[in-house]
Amino acid sequence: MGGGNGGGQRARHAVTARGGEAPSTDGGRSAKEERAAEEERAVEQALALVGCQPQTGHRSPEGPGATCPKPSPSSPEPRASETSPTSPSSTPTGPSPSPSPSPSAADPTSNSPTPVASASGGSASGGSASGGSASGGSVSGGSVSGGSVSGGSVSGGSASDSGSSRAHGASSADRSLSSPRAHRAEATAWDAARALAERLGRATPLTAHRLPLDRALGHVLAEAVVALTDLPSFDTSAMDGWAVAGPGPWAVQEGEGLLAGRGPTAPLPDGHALRIATGARLPVDATAVIRSEHAHCDAAKKLLYAGREVIPGQDIRPRGQECRSGDELLPLGTVVTPPVLGLAAAAGYDALVAVPRPRVDVFVLGDELLAAGLPHDGLIRDALGPMLAPWIRALGAEVAEPRRLGDDAGALRRALVSSDADLILTTGGTAAGPVDHVHPVLAEIGADLLVDGVAVRPGHPMLLARLADGGPCLVGLPGNPLAAVSGLLTLAEPLLRGIAGRLAQDRYRAPVREEVHGHPHDTRLIPVIHREDNVVPLHYNGPAMLRGIAAADGLAVVPPGGVRSGTEVEILDLPWASASPWTEGCFT
Repeated sequence: MGGGNGGGQRARHAVTARGGEAPSTDGGRSAKEERAAEEERAVEQALALVGCQPQTGHRSPEGPGATCPKPSPSSPEPRASETSPTSPSSTPTGPSPSPSPSPSAADPTSNSPTPVASASGGSASGGSASGGSASGGSVSGGSVSGGSVSGGSVSGGSASDSGSSRAHGASSADRSLSSPRAHRAEATAWDAARALAERLGRATPLTAHRLPLDRALGHVLAEAVVALTDLPSFDTSAMDGWAVAGPGPWAVQEGEGLLAGRGPTAPLPDGHALRIATGARLPVDATAVIRSEHAHCDAAKKLLYAGREVIPGQDIRPRGQECRSGDELLPLGTVVTPPVLGLAAAAGYDALVAVPRPRVDVFVLGDELLAAGLPHDGLIRDALGPMLAPWIRALGAEVAEPRRLGDDAGALRRALVSSDADLILTTGGTAAGPVDHVHPVLAEIGADLLVDGVAVRPGHPMLLARLADGGPCLVGLPGNPLAAVSGLLTLAEPLLRGIAGRLAQDRYRAPVREEVHGHPHDTRLIPVIHREDNVVPLHYNGPAMLRGIAAADGLAVVPPGGVRSGTEVEILDLPWASASPWTEGCFT
């Protein structure tokens, strides 16, 4: 366990509502519930637009797929005066009726985009809902604030109505150049961004393959493990000692006794005893096993005496004690650990049907990064390349050696279009600087921008996109190390969990030992370490720092405004602190 604390030291608390938000007393929903409902609706809208199945060429050969729809070019570009980025509350409306019948927007297999009306102040205004795009409105209080859903993207701000993803991506790049306040208003809420990432992963069709036990470690079961036999499959001795029948003293039978691995023997007559080894098959009619240290053999009389009371059935493992044939031993979605391998082998399995590990490509951007040596002459060491690969492996995925692309837009474009991974991670280049190429390149290759900024600190410039024609998903991580960790846990981790079919860990809360300052508007992720029944915030938690997270075993989710000492906050465990230290590539 990370941080020098055992898992038993953690206080696992049920997730409760944030303090200060009392439920409504007039029978209506609380403000918290209203915002949660709005977040859910915004996520559903985004997934309805981009949640179609990927094409076969970008997944394993077994995976069926369909082409994602492109937005219709019929909606006009909304004017800046028609948007309401600072609207304090907006209620998203349902899908607008299509001119002709079309599949429901909630159907992830639909190839026809369903128009989504934008909402502002509770009503659609200043724009038209046409051809699957929403414009001139905002969805706030949840996943999208001050923005619109267009062409399968949740990006905040107004989006181009052009049918080409290039125009949409260019609009996204333009938005990233806006003022800090506008960018904050456009950012997706932290909870909603995580939910969207996981649902996007789970919308990907799972494939399965049969793996021999020695290759199944760390994979996720695609079929339940059902006992193929009783365990144990016959009555066995749990101890070295004497198998006896009936009451004693017992006449000792001559011979080497019963050893493990031997077939059935003759019944044991009443009043007799026979030597037996641990794991050996019990003779018929035996009533108990007496441990060697609890028995005394009189060699002269050839009699066995018990040193304590003998209880019928003692130290015998009866047939079917652990399971009966046909019992479900492990459910679908279980991660294969070493004990799982042992149980499967005991139950008669030679191979397991499992989901392939997601494949991840990591592209490191930035001409200022050094691969070795001390920083010098304005150059700095690359901290993310060495960190991301083992972190991704600890999340149960396979990752190729990180590729250093520098600040080369052409190299980035070639890397993206040639990748056959399930997820692409880029580091840096997600802002609007002169060499920040991620947004323009995504626009050039026709990617759908799903999340463009998240209301979280550090890491708010992170993004989530899906490449065109059913291509892989891309998570753009900020270049600052701790900000990149934030993006990894906010978008990449839930996305990978969804793709792999892994079950989410139970959410829990723990009290913080001291006051934690928050951001005025955004969620903060603060490195913490567990100490008995609370967590201690760690210093050195700036966006460019790793000293705090290197000593942490979790991240505290601090709501806007901060929390006082003793307040319970949600905790995100780090993989090496609470999950699976057996996972290949994991470190403790």
